[in-house]
Amino acid sequence: MTTTVVVGGSFAGMTAAIEIKRKGKEQHKVILIDKSPLFLFIPSLIWVPFGRRDIKDISFRKEDVLTKKGVDFIHAEALSVDTTTQLVVTDKGEYKYDHLVVATGPKVNFDVAPGVAEHSHYVGTPNGAMKLRLALEEFKKNPGSIVIGATQNAGCMGAAYEFLFNVEKWLREQNIRKKVDLYWVTPEDYLGHFGIDGMPMGETMLKMFMKMFNIHYRTSVGIKEVTADSVVLSTGEVLKSSLTQLMPPFIGVDFVRNSPSLFSTPNGYIPVEDSYQHKQIKNVWAAGIAVQVDLPFTCEKIPFGAPKTGYPSDETGKIVAENIVRVANGRTDLKKKAWGKIAGLCIMDAGKKEVLIFSNHLFKPRTFAIMIPNVIYDFNKVLLEKYFLWKSKNGYAWMP
Repeated sequence: MTTTVVVGGSFAGMTAAIEIKRKGKEQHKVILIDKSPLFLFIPSLIWVPFGRRDIKDISFRKEDVLTKKGVDFIHAEALSVDTTTQLVVTDKGEYKYDHLVVATGPKVNFDVAPGVAEHSHYVGTPNGAMKLRLALEEFKKNPGSIVIGATQNAGCMGAAYEFLFNVEKWLREQNIRKKVDLYWVTPEDYLGHFGIDGMPMGETMLKMFMKMFNIHYRTSVGIKEVTADSVVLSTGEVLKSSLTQLMPPFIGVDFVRNSPSLFSTPNGYIPVEDSYQHKQIKNVWAAGIAVQVDLPFTCEKIPFGAPKTGYPSDETGKIVAENIVRVANGRTDLKKKAWGKIAGLCIMDAGKKEVLIFSNHLFKPRTFAIMIPNVIYDFNKVLLEKYFLWKSKNGYAWMP
C-alpha cells in the first residue's frame, strides 16, 4: 500500500487528497493534516464585512467529508518534514509517508512595511473580515477618507478590487458616499494588470469604473508606511485615511521554512516541474499557493506577484493526484500543465455587479481572453459560490 501525506486542507489539499483516494482506491492510504477543522470558501470573505455572508455560511467541517471519502483527517499543526526519513512532524505526532503533498497555502507578510500590521485591515481571513465589519460600523459614525489596495510584492489584487467596489456600494447604501474620499493604491503597472499582464480592454474598463464611482487611484506605487490616520506611498505622497484595507504579499508557511530538506525558494515556496513534482525530490509534490510561480513579465517600477486563486489551486491538486497514482503504478508518463497554461476563470465581484474573466491561459501568450461586465447583478459570482460549496461538501473533487 502507498501512503500519501497531504499537508494543508484548503482548495488544493482537499482536492488532491480526495482524488488520490478515489483514483488509487484500496492501494492508497491518504492522510490529510491541517490545523483548521473547517474548509472555508475564501473568495466569499469579501462579503463578510458587509453582513452579506457570515463565516458559517461559507464554511463546513472538512473531517466529515474526508472520512466519507476514505481519507484520514489529522487535526494538527504540521511543524516540519524530514524528506530523508520521509517523516512529517506535527504537534500531535509524526507521520510516515511514501509521497508528500505540500498544499499549505500562504503566510501573510504583514511586515512588508511599517504599520501595515498595526494600522491596516486585511479581508483575507475570517478574523480579519469580522474586524472589518466592526470597523465599518465605527466608520459610519465619523466618516473620513478610505484607502484600499495592495502593497509591493502582493499578488492578490483581485480580492482587493472586489473589496473596493463593495465598499463603494456600501457607502452609497449608508448615505455617506459624498462625505468620503475613496482611494485605490496598487503596485500594478496599470489598472487591471491583476498580476497576469492584463486582459483585453481590462484597463479601459477599470478606468471607466473608477471614473463612474469617483474613486481616486494610484498605480505603480508601494507602501512606505501606514499610520493610524494616513498611508504614506513610495512616492512620498501622504493619503489621509480613517480606514485602510491592504493586501500584503504572501510568503511560504513556517512548515516549509522550518524544513531545510525541502529546498524551498527564498520566499518559502516549492520549486516544481510542470507535473508539480519537486524538481529535486521525486516523492514530494506541491499544489496551490505552495507552488513557486515564476513571473513571465517584468514589473516596471514596483514589484508585485501573480495571483494564486482557487481555480488553479484546484487544478494543480487534480494533477498531483493523477501523477501520484501513475507513479505508484510504475508509470513515468506524468501529466503536465504549467501554472501559466492553466485556464483563467474568474468572476470579479463589483458590489452586486460583476466582471466575468475568461482566458485559455493565465499568462500570455493566449489565443482567447475576454472580460464581460454584468452591471445587473452578481448572480454568476453567487452561483459559483453555491456550486463550489455543494461540490466540496459532497467531496466531488473530480468535478470542474
